This record gives sequence, structure tokens and C-alpha cells, in this order.
Amino acid sequence: MTHLQKLKSPSILKWVSSFPSDKHLIMSKLPFFPISERVLFTPKCSFFNKDRALHTTKISLLEARPIPSSQTSIKISCTALSDAQDALRDYLHLTRSLQFIDAEHMSKNSPFFLHSLLERVENKVEKKQEIAWSLTRFLRYHPINEFEPFFESLGLNPSEFSPLLPRKLMFLSDDDLLLENVHFLCHYGVPRSKIGKIYIEATESFRYEYGVLGSKLKAYEELGLSRTSIIKLVACSPCLLIGDASGEFVEVLDTLKSLGIECDWIGGHLSEKNSYDWRKILGLLHMFSKMGCSEEELGALLIRHPELLLDSSGKTTHLLIGILMKSGIPMVEIKSVFLRFPQIQVGTFVMNLRQGLTFFVKIEMEAEEIQKIMRTHSHVLGLCSLKKPSSLLEKLNIGKRRLCRIIQEDPNQLMNWVLGSKVSPLPKCNVDQVSLKKKHIFLMNLGFVENSTEMKRALKRFRGKGDELQERFDCLVKAGLKWNDVSEIVKIAPHILNQSRDVIEKKIDFLVNGLGYPVESLVSFPSYMSYTIERIELRYSMYKWLRDEGIASPMLALSTILACSEKIFVNTYVKHHPKGPEVWEKFKKTLSSG
Repeated sequence: MTHLQKLKSPSILKWVSSFPSDKHLIMSKLPFFPISERVLFTPKCSFFNKDRALHTTKISLLEARPIPSSQTSIKISCTALSDAQDALRDYLHLTRSLQFIDAEHMSKNSPFFLHSLLERVENKVEKKQEIAWSLTRFLRYHPINEFEPFFESLGLNPSEFSPLLPRKLMFLSDDDLLLENVHFLCHYGVPRSKIGKIYIEATESFRYEYGVLGSKLKAYEELGLSRTSIIKLVACSPCLLIGDASGEFVEVLDTLKSLGIECDWIGGHLSEKNSYDWRKILGLLHMFSKMGCSEEELGALLIRHPELLLDSSGKTTHLLIGILMKSGIPMVEIKSVFLRFPQIQVGTFVMNLRQGLTFFVKIEMEAEEIQKIMRTHSHVLGLCSLKKPSSLLEKLNIGKRRLCRIIQEDPNQLMNWVLGSKVSPLPKCNVDQVSLKKKHIFLMNLGFVENSTEMKRALKRFRGKGDELQERFDCLVKAGLKWNDVSEIVKIAPHILNQSRDVIEKKIDFLVNGLGYPVESLVSFPSYMSYTIERIELRYSMYKWLRDEGIASPMLALSTILACSEKIFVNTYVKHHPKGPEVWEKFKKTLSSG
């Protein structure tokens, strides 16, 4: 009979309870029971309890000491660690009567607990050879919470299992159902290191009465699954052991059977590192059916690409379908995208596809052209991890329009511009040569010298074809400006001609008819053409109101009103009237909403 069993006997308890609550007197009457004073006399722990005849102090080593870092763990010698493992194993097996295989596994696979245990005795030992003896003695007089090394040995870390520790128990032998169900899973073939995850996600299954867990697993075997597949299923999807989640899984299994896919196929492609939502997987199978996929087509597709169904429980595939639908591709045509799906992970495919769409937007490709490429060459786009648009344009030495034209003519060209590929400048095409020649003629007519530095600088600053530049120049002349004045304006502010003819005409019309300034005002202030209509209208609406209130001069210069920053404009003009800031905000809201 152990010391604890002797203490639990009714005669001993009755004898001890008859003594006064004097610590030294009681200890003198119990000379033959090696129980530490800390066990018997703890301020927060009563000696007797209705649940247990004797209360010992529940020592949680992991709470008493901080969790060790990887650096502090290295400092523990191999000998000390081995001694700690042996001492814990012997305590659990010989003293606590746990099965040897349980005690062995717990002692070998609970590094955090062992580290904390060593910290309690290492500083009190003079010689390293005494560590084993000190640990044995410590465990004899300080019963531990056995659930801590137990849960840690099942693959959980302290932060995960701390909320799971029973409040009223500290000995594993007091939880027969837990041990029974853990032993059953181990005997079935589930690795102990995976059982911790099962416990967290399916705690109810460890409260099953004897035989219930076995009947659950037997039911899956009767569906045609091998034991190997069931072990993987249980490890990565513990919810199959509880509730109605198994019903959705059975539906998935039945659907796969109808597609000509064997039961164990799914077990061969599961990853124990992941968790699976069988409702989402079942929903994806139904979506494939709505696309018009026949059973034969869908079965062949899943055999080639199991990750379409199992990667993130089909979430990535759902995302891909959403991208294709937003691109304007009908559900019927999305089917062909999957039937031609390349040999690439679906996650990588989706990432490349999104990057490709961003690439098209940045080179200013028309929406209709993007949709056309997505419908005909989405598989090419999903295979390519493209270079950045700015980098590619520079290496090819072309503009955005020509790049769009090249891609539209042959989307397979994208394969030549993937990351890591070598890209050489493209030769000038006939269209570019003609446009460049017209630019030369246009600039020479303005007075630029052929091959001069000014000519080269101007060629880089002017965007658009040569005939477009001439058309925009003529627009200014037709507005009432002299040819020589327009020429000077263009030399001072060449970016004016980078605007379309419609924009130029609109700004001149607003200047003359909206603001009441003569068109000749552009000669002294050509930068007027650089500002947006919104900015011009806001500033002059405010200026007109201030002028009507008698605050501003009748005819301020264009540059005075437009060239200054908003902060200066507000401080100089708006705030000079008490209601100025209120009116200013009103104009801003009106123009932005309009």
C-alpha cells in the first residue's frame, strides 16, 4: 500500500481529524509518512474535501516558471535532460502506476515541462551527478499535475493546453475515459503527436463511453475507407468524430464515387497539416455540376488536379471562379477554363491571374480587350508571373499603346516576359517610324534645330503621334491666338500638347465664356492649361463670390488665383470674409457631387 493509499484509509483519516489544527503536533504524530509540509499545509488548500478525502497541493510547473525559449533550452546538458526523462518516467510508471508506454512517451515528449522541472532542482544541486536523485526526491514530495506533460506529449504547447486542464483533477488515473479513448486511438494507429489536435477540435469524442469511438471508426471502414485513410482523415479533420459533420463528408464520398473516384483517393491527397470544411467541399462539387461538367469530365479533372477540391477546402477555387465571373466570363465558359487547367497549383494560378489583371490595368488596356484575353487565354495568364509594367516597358523600349497592341495580337507573348527572363528592346515598327518623322517635322516648324539637344528633349516630352500634336496646336490657333504666340506657349509649356483636343477646347471655352478672360491671357500664363477644370471652377467660384461681396479686386490675374496652393488661397482670400470658410466648403461639396 502506498503512502497516499494509507492516508486515504478511514481509520487514519478519523485519527488525524481528531487532532487539533497544530502543524507541529500533527507532524509529530505522522513520522512514518514522507509527505512534505507543503502538501499538507497550504493556506489556499484545505486538508479535507468532500470530493477527495485528501487534498494535495496541485503543483503546476509550467505556471510557476516561464516557458523556456529556444536559447535557454540549449543550455540544458544532454545528461541532465536524460536524467529528468528517466526520473519522470519512473515516477509516472512506478509511483503513479501508469502504463509504461504512456510514461515513456510523456517523459520523452514534454520538453517544456521537463525544463521547468529541471529549473526547480538544478540551482539546489552542487554536483551534476545529483540531478537524478534530486528529481526523484522532488517528485516524491511534490505531486505534479500529470495532465501537463500528458497534453504536451500529444503535440500541444502550454498555451494550447492550459485552458484544457481539468480544474479538480491532477492525476491521469482519475480520468478513465480520457485514457481509454487515447489508448484506443493509439492502438488504431493514430500517432500520439496528432491526438492533441483531435482533442482540441473534438473534445467530446474523449468523453465517449467504452466502445463508442470504435464504432464510429468502424462505420467509416464500412464506407469503403482503409484504416490508413481513416487515420489521416481523423488527424486532419477531427470533427468527423462528433456531431453531424460526418454526414456532409459521406455526401462528398458518395459524390466522388459517382464520378468514378475510389474512396481511398481522398485519403491519399489529404494533408495532416491542414483542416477541412466538408460543407464547402460539397458546395464546390455542386458548383462544378452547375457549370455543366459531366461526371466523366469532373472525375478526370479532380484526378489530375486534386488541389482544386482540397486546397483550403476549395476556398481558392471559389476565389478563382469569382475572378473569372467578375471579368465577364459566363459560367458555361468558366467550365472550359478548368478543363484546360495547366499543371500548376491553384493558389499560384490565382496569384498570377490577379497580377496579370493588375498588369493590364497599369498599361491602360481597354476593359473589353482585358475581358477578351481572360476568355481565350486565362490559362496563359495563370501560368505567367509577369515582370512589373514599368520595368518591361523600359526593357522593351516601347510605349503602353504598342505593348497593348502586341499582347492583343498574340497573348502568348506574355510567356516571354515572366520574372527571370531576359528581355531585349524591340525594333521600331513602321507606325512608330512614321509618327516619329511627323514629330520631327512638327518641331522643326516650331523652330527647333535638327538633332539638337533641345530637339531630343522635346521629343521625349511630347506624347502622342505627330499628326495629333499638329491637330492640338491648330486648336489653339483657331481659338484666336497668333501662330507665333502659340509657338512660344508650346516651347514654354510643351506638356499642353499632351492633352487631347477636346480637353484643350473645353479649357479655352471655360476661360473665355465662363471666367470672362480674353484668350490672350494664355500668352502671359500658359500654365492655366495645366490645371483641371474642377480646380479652376472652384477657385473662380470662390473668387466671384468674394468679388461680389466687395472683398476681392474686380479683375485679378489668372496666375494670382490659380498658381498659389490651397492653403495660401484660403488664408489670403477665403478667410477675409466671416462666411468665407463656410461658402468655400459649400462650393467644394457642390462641385465634388456634381
